Amino acid sequence: MAASNRTVLQFSSSKTLSGKVHPLVIFNICDSYVRRPDQAERVIGTLLGSVLPDGTVDIRNSYADLHNEIGDQVLLDIEYHQNMLLSHQKVNPKEVIVGWYSTGLGVTGGSALIHDFYSREVSNPIHLTVDTGFANGEGTIKAYVSNNLSLGDQQIAAQFQEIPLDLRMVEAERIGFDNLKSTYVDKIPSELEGMEASMTHLLALIDDTYKYVDDVVEGRVDPDNKIGKCISDAVGSLPKIPSSAFHKLVDDSLEDHLLMLYLSSITRTQLSLAEKLNTAAQIL
Repeated sequence: MAASNRTVLQFSSSKTLSGKVHPLVIFNICDSYVRRPDQAERVIGTLLGSVLPDGTVDIRNSYADLHNEIGDQVLLDIEYHQNMLLSHQKVNPKEVIVGWYSTGLGVTGGSALIHDFYSREVSNPIHLTVDTGFANGEGTIKAYVSNNLSLGDQQIAAQFQEIPLDLRMVEAERIGFDNLKSTYVDKIPSELEGMEASMTHLLALIDDTYKYVDDVVEGRVDPDNKIGKCISDAVGSLPKIPSSAFHKLVDDSLEDHLLMLYLSSITRTQLSLAEKLNTAAQIL
């Protein structure tokens, strides 16, 4: 049988990766987006971390890179990128480049060009996207790796494939992250507003706990040993002091907090007046 010449479409095979991202990275990205130049539509930066023995990419830090986008062309300030990398590695020498990030929903047309640059910095970099525009109603976070698409011996395109991503957060960090990713507000709440929201949430949790205990006692819900142990640990962690002393402790703490707010408000007012008087003196 005669052999026929065929053009074969090939995908480069790559080992399946997974990533773990720490909350500091997400907060750095959000902060960089808020502080971006007025003409910039998105933020691009470098991801730092290490590769764990099981092959998981542990993303622990990040920094924003200076760039300029003209259509599909992306101009990256390589000198600034290298200086930032050297500065970070002086503090954390074990952290190396593991990929890059961009704000926005999913992969864009210029992502292949940027990914190609980071592919020369590290083998198989991760591309992390953070939707700071809340396109789907929340801040979606995804991670991708790139596979080369070849036609015969010629590489013609890059295919971005989503990989599993684990957000490494303790309970307190997850509460803050959930508020960031699911809430789009015009202004950041004040300390008193944040305290009020926290107390409201705490009271709601206490009401749910009371209802669960009552349902178990009345036989409406089957008891769960794990939940019972958690409730017991929570009750056992409460300080064993009289109710009057506890109320006085809370009131004193609240008064101290209000006093600090009052003093800081006076300080800001004084600085503002001093600045205006100084400006007026220079004009005159």
